[in-house]
Amino acid sequence: MNQDTIAIIGGGNLGKSIAQGLLKQHNNPSQIYVTRTKVELLADLKSKGVHTTSDNILAVKQSKILIFALKPYRIESVLKELAPHITAEHLIISVISDFSLAQLSNCVANNVQIVRAMPNTAAAIGESLTCLASHNASAENIKKAQFIFDALGETIEIDESLMDAATVLGACGIAYVLRFIRAMIQGGIEIGFDAKTATKIASQTVKGASELLLQNGNHPEEEIDKVTTPKGCTIAGLNEMEHQGFSSSLIKGIKTSIETIQRD
Repeated sequence: MNQDTIAIIGGGNLGKSIAQGLLKQHNNPSQIYVTRTKVELLADLKSKGVHTTSDNILAVKQSKILIFALKPYRIESVLKELAPHITAEHLIISVISDFSLAQLSNCVANNVQIVRAMPNTAAAIGESLTCLASHNASAENIKKAQFIFDALGETIEIDESLMDAATVLGACGIAYVLRFIRAMIQGGIEIGFDAKTATKIASQTVKGASELLLQNGNHPEEEIDKVTTPKGCTIAGLNEMEHQGFSSSLIKGIKTSIETIQRD
């Protein structure tokens, strides 16, 4: 697929992750624009040939695909500024949490095609899981969005009603897993490893566990059964974690996150 020029409006952590992921997949840096008020914070992208600017209008005029990666409180004012320059030739892709397709559509002309996407910061290393939902978008433009985010990991299409849930499980989920890894590292240090070695063991173990599920397609309990033996140390540790509320606290955390999104 030929690369359309892409403008990422909002070069914060997620916007930069998307740009970095595109570069890792050999997208032409001269066909990528990234905007940010403090443009000096985009120096690393500029050094790789990406166009960096604080001028959103310039980026929109130069691009066919507009990826909005702003904070939710900024999107309406930015779209109002850009609306006169957004045409039916543009494809809008929003990676903004808690801002619906209907809200986006109300800010631009009725014939503008919009895709809402929820990647996570693993986009920077090509390992994101991105959920997509669309409004008024052609099959061709949905494929363009999939092509962009497939370069950053994997994509799935979902109903927009599940986008808040996708935000929690896929985007907030990165933080949940990292906190789990941190706890494993702390435990590893307590039982004798130095921090560097504990980090390596914990990180690779989590990666391996994920690959077992992704490649074998098994339920987690099937893989757990393979490493739990009667009266063994694994089942003893797992049971103690459950006695302390391990699974329950994680489930409650996920539910609290989505409740926070939905009440704002």
